[in-house]
Amino acid sequence: MKAQLLIDSKSALGEGATWCAASGRFYWTDIEGKRLWRYDPRDARRECFEMPERLACFALCSDTDLLLLGLASRLAFFDLRTGVIETIMSVEDGLPTRLNDGRCDRQGRLVFGTKHDVANAEKVGGFYRLNLDLSLERLPLGDAAIPNSIAFSPDGSTMYYCDSPTRQIRACDYDSFENQRVFTELTDATGEPDGSTIDRDGGLWNAQWGGSRVVRYGADGRETARVDVPTTQPSCVAFGGPQLGTLYITSARIGLDHAALQNDLRAGGVFIATPAARGIAEPVFRGN
Repeated sequence: MKAQLLIDSKSALGEGATWCAASGRFYWTDIEGKRLWRYDPRDARRECFEMPERLACFALCSDTDLLLLGLASRLAFFDLRTGVIETIMSVEDGLPTRLNDGRCDRQGRLVFGTKHDVANAEKVGGFYRLNLDLSLERLPLGDAAIPNSIAFSPDGSTMYYCDSPTRQIRACDYDSFENQRVFTELTDATGEPDGSTIDRDGGLWNAQWGGSRVVRYGADGRETARVDVPTTQPSCVAFGGPQLGTLYITSARIGLDHAALQNDLRAGGVFIATPAARGIAEPVFRGN
């Protein structure tokens, strides 16, 4: 299966692939470009929202005109109509970290990670959850250098996550954070696990940075499908479209020199594929 270029957006660091089922629009962030993007497939309209700092992740809210932002240093609400950003709290203030990958769990709480914000990242970040009362707790999942692949099984009982440099995607029992285990380990010569999403059958679809691919793993951790992506650094995935049958894939240009970009002209674009799978509507943040 091969993905096709949808939008030649040339994002420096495209991430956060998210489909809003309520509005029928696709969102993603260019982290390093400090931009939030919105795409409507009905008329191919693209909109860009400038951010005051790097936008690492975000979550839909019950009100389709609001988003919960995971900016580099803080959590905030964003009104798409007015552009107003209302800070909730800073995260790891004073540490050399920034927010990274994040997804809502099935209860509508935002789970996200913080990464060491340097070239050679060390395990100084971790995993957090913003609860419905807007309290923040650090999850007992250990330290991480580059936390990614946050996703939840259809019934919400299993959490998936990774520290990308380890090349392992892990899982745990989400109610207790016990039974922490290796779900799967990348065996290809290249690539690290990046953003993930879950289909309605419980398969995990993972974008593999540096590997030009998206891989589906069954609930037992075995590979069951693969999408070839015609760019080096696919970064995140989401199911979208009216039947949640279109796989949207973001990618990045960051870290590629001039010669590499000449051979990877579509780097930073948004790609799509139509696998034989259907997704689950993205949970919205249900906090106040």
